[in-house]
Amino acid sequence: MAGVKLTNVKKSFGDVNVIKGVDLEIDDGDFIVFVGPSGCGKSTLLRLVSGLEEITSGSIHIGDEDVSYTEPSERGIAMVFQSYALYPHMTVYENMAFGLKMNGFDKGEIDSRVKKAADILELGPLLDRKPAAMSGGQRQRVAIGRSIVREPKVFLFDEPLSNLDAELRVQMRLEIAKLHNSLDSTMIYVTHDQTEAMTLADKIVVLRAGIVEQYGSPLELYDNPDNEFVAGFIGSPRMNFLDAEVTSSKKGSATVVVPSLGKLKIEVSTRDRTPEKGERVKVGLRPEHFIGSTAKHKFKAPTSVVEQLGGNSYLYLDVGNHVPLTVEQKGHTTVADGQMATIGVDPKTAMLFGKDGLRI
Repeated sequence: MAGVKLTNVKKSFGDVNVIKGVDLEIDDGDFIVFVGPSGCGKSTLLRLVSGLEEITSGSIHIGDEDVSYTEPSERGIAMVFQSYALYPHMTVYENMAFGLKMNGFDKGEIDSRVKKAADILELGPLLDRKPAAMSGGQRQRVAIGRSIVREPKVFLFDEPLSNLDAELRVQMRLEIAKLHNSLDSTMIYVTHDQTEAMTLADKIVVLRAGIVEQYGSPLELYDNPDNEFVAGFIGSPRMNFLDAEVTSSKKGSATVVVPSLGKLKIEVSTRDRTPEKGERVKVGLRPEHFIGSTAKHKFKAPTSVVEQLGGNSYLYLDVGNHVPLTVEQKGHTTVADGQMATIGVDPKTAMLFGKDGLRI
């Protein structure tokens, strides 16, 4: 096991700067998730750690060793890809043992490692099967087992669940979480699915356009996003953003009026600075933070669409923006499509963002 340290890592493809100076310290045994929209550089950053891509500048350390220009096979890493990449003519046992055979391990050591990995992943009854006779989830477990037998310092996962259906994704997510708990190894995991990030990670790295927007625990990013991008990306459904104007302010809070919510006036806590009176800002309200119609601060708006999901419901309200306001309600809702809804707002859960997108 080992930690990973990236210092001012940059990567360019010709004139295109893909990774624009990433500094990151990953502690030994941490489960880190790189998350962000398509094209943000998360897979490229993982490939730089693995050595499959060469850095343009900066340095990468795994443990105490500088591996910036070391071959992938000598970095002490094991990588699990989106595709299983199993040999179809080999059994599960042979697939997991193949890499060890190629590296000259003796039969006893190979057998011990394969059976140990099979026990961890509950693959014992499947060792004699070939990939064609297995489900997608089972194949992905074999691919993970092939990495475990190498006993690497760091595990790297590049969107390993993307090929699975929704039910299998949940199952495999739990399997990977249990695997980390049992191995206590350093793991770096790439996904575009922020639900995977929230449920798996010790810490999340939110990337945008090759830059780290924020790095912290899942709840830290959820409760205290540094900017509008992180606030909108972390949380499902995403946070609502509404134009507002500051009517008064003091250290630690500002009173704003939100025209699209019937000129609703609320006092919102501030964090990094005190906005000026008349300043144009955005108010962030998460769908799950709206409260009942008996609240002190409330507004009315027509409902465009209602989604009844059983355990909770989603109201999509027309408040005059190009994007509907999303409101989550627990259990069933009595509001129907086209009806007016009265919604309460808890000012304590609201966040303010400036024109530059930074948290106020």
